[in-house]
Amino acid sequence: MEHIRVLIADDHEVIHNGIGDILKSTVRYKVIGHAYNGEEAIEKAFQLHPDIIFMDISMPKMNGIEATREIRKKLAGTKIIALTQHEENEYVFQFLKAGGDGYLLKNSKKEHFTDAIESVLKNRRYISSELAEQLLNLTLLNNSENPEPEAMHLTRREIEIIRMIADEKSNPEIANELNISLRTVETHRRNLMQKLKVKSVISMLKYAAAHKIIDL
Repeated sequence: MEHIRVLIADDHEVIHNGIGDILKSTVRYKVIGHAYNGEEAIEKAFQLHPDIIFMDISMPKMNGIEATREIRKKLAGTKIIALTQHEENEYVFQFLKAGGDGYLLKNSKKEHFTDAIESVLKNRRYISSELAEQLLNLTLLNNSENPEPEAMHLTRREIEIIRMIADEKSNPEIANELNISLRTVETHRRNLMQKLKVKSVISMLKYAAAHKIIDL
């Protein structure tokens, strides 16, 4: 029997174990590697040439969207499925634009994992049912005649957080105001620094001011 070879890229061991347990129920799925940050995901992908990669979006060193973009340059046949907690339209759009094949939420049912694998192996895009309507709305928006803002590659939540940082709010204050966890705020800040290719909050705010996200 020819196995479907799976690479898991996520910075949490519990996710690796969980996906492994789910895939054990189907004999032809075989987990061949694990990566715990974006750079390692690229390295393992080029080394192992998996059929499927489950790719977290928020990871250290390099996020999953950037890693997907790099992997896609050399591995056209490998199918990449986002496995993430991010439900915002912008993340779906960015991941698919980077070359992703499917988008799955971490709280998805077990059967959705196998559905996602089988769909992308047949060259069909797979999107969690919870996000399908959002993606449709996003597609309509991007096909409209309205010009794309310069900072469209930032999500609405990221723009919110930049503005709150500019207002000198601390991470706990941002978490409390947005009703999200402190870890989620920290993840957003890390993603922003990576995405904008900046090394300091001051540089991030200069970018935001230049693109009229904030008014300094």
